[in-house]
Amino acid sequence: MATNRNYLSPADIPPVIPVFPLTGALLLPRAELPLNIFEPRYLAMVDDALSGERLIGMIQPDEAAPAGASGPAVHKVGCVGRLTQFGETGDGRYLITLSGICRFRVVEEMPVTTPYRQFRIDTAPFAEDFDVSAGEAEVDREAVLAALAAFLDANKLEADWDGIRQAGTETLVNALSVMSPYGALEKQALLEAEDLKARADMLVAITQMMLARMPGDGEGSLQ
Repeated sequence: MATNRNYLSPADIPPVIPVFPLTGALLLPRAELPLNIFEPRYLAMVDDALSGERLIGMIQPDEAAPAGASGPAVHKVGCVGRLTQFGETGDGRYLITLSGICRFRVVEEMPVTTPYRQFRIDTAPFAEDFDVSAGEAEVDREAVLAALAAFLDANKLEADWDGIRQAGTETLVNALSVMSPYGALEKQALLEAEDLKARADMLVAITQMMLARMPGDGEGSLQ
């Protein structure tokens, strides 16, 4: 993933950003997340982002916590993305793509007049996210590829193996995590993994557990 603007450290990210709470949506550094925007408040959020920093924070609602006056409670960790692709459908929707920059920790929700929510965030705990390929050498790449192959075989799916093998290790792990069909809690765990190796190990373990629970001719797909 490359954008027209470089983000080199936590200092390059504004302290307050618009945030899109969405269950099951996972964004990770240098991975891409396509979104279909149709709610008026989030259409307004995209309009404002396009005319400003073009940054949007993705975060999952926390269903275990009580909702507040402004909406559902959210998890403490999300990911900042830059709006890198934009299209209009003609029926009032936007089709956008966010390119992940870095994770953030929620500090507080801001009192705002916008129809969408805004949060003060802290990206300093995730400074390593700005280092391209950080931790790749520690990842068991062959285990990730083996888990992917087993998943595809169990679900009778095809893949571009030439492209997969040419992908960098960080790209491989983060893209597979974003595309995975796993539940909200599993995706939050992948997001909060301490480093790339921990995320890769978790991705392999989750995949193996899911495959173990599948019937012999299990059905599923990578989104």
